[in-house]
Amino acid sequence: MSTVTPHEPFVHPALFYRGADQYIAGTVPFLREGLDAGEPAAVAAPPDRLELIREGLGERASEVHFIDMTQAGRNPGRIIPSVLRKFADAQSEARRVRIIGEPIWRGRSSVEYPACVQHEALINTAFTGRAVTILCPYDADQLEKQALSDALATHPVVIDADGETVSAAYSPEQIIARYNEPLHFPPGAAAYSFGARTLPDARDFAVSQARSLGASGVSLGDVELAVAELTTNSIVHGAGWGTLRIWAENGRIVCEVHDGGQLTDPLAGRRPPHPTQPGGRGLLLIHQLADLVRVHTGPDGTTIRCYLPV
Repeated sequence: MSTVTPHEPFVHPALFYRGADQYIAGTVPFLREGLDAGEPAAVAAPPDRLELIREGLGERASEVHFIDMTQAGRNPGRIIPSVLRKFADAQSEARRVRIIGEPIWRGRSSVEYPACVQHEALINTAFTGRAVTILCPYDADQLEKQALSDALATHPVVIDADGETVSAAYSPEQIIARYNEPLHFPPGAAAYSFGARTLPDARDFAVSQARSLGASGVSLGDVELAVAELTTNSIVHGAGWGTLRIWAENGRIVCEVHDGGQLTDPLAGRRPPHPTQPGGRGLLLIHQLADLVRVHTGPDGTTIRCYLPV
């Protein structure tokens, strides 16, 4: 398999592989090439893929930073700030950084997938102009055809067993818009309408409902903190009011806030704030707390939904 050669500061190829041999052929030379050039390298992938790369690198595996993507990237909204940017920002700006990031694997649910593919599209905005190469492997045998089709739209270059090609379907903006899907809540979801004066009551409502749904201890505290951030954002950045809903789904507590504002920054919550920046950390914090965050925004308002582990 061919590895990508950078022609501009940020390079974002997709690797379509079939089986372990093609995976190793597409990733290990990519990492070795970077290490030989003195480029810091990291791999964020599921554990079985990490092991393949470790074995392929041999002694040089000690030069690479390995990250379990099923943990660090369980919520796709955490990957840019807490995996990719965290590693890239820690390196010298004078050197190119090389990363393998595999955010979509067999086992990702249909609820998670829209957030995953939006993440892949947003990488292109988050790293524009930076000397970073991020290679994203896709299992062409195991993933749905839609995932491979979407990868052509989120990656300007595709690598497979036949070599490297430019993707004629590349259009990350269309992917971000397509997966800005309306979010439907179950009929039995408990609801509370709030305004600036009733923010404490909204938090109390959330805690009471979460407790009745089985949350306790740290989980209960996470629900309270997430709801406090979501409802405050609605007052400050929305229309000054909102509706909170909460229910249980597949062993998780789901908290959702809808308000009349429109979210105009697609990287909100995924961009690490500057240390001296006041505010701007609410949605970033929610991404850290939650297993998954889904967002729908438009002229009629914004809905932010977070899935919290019990």
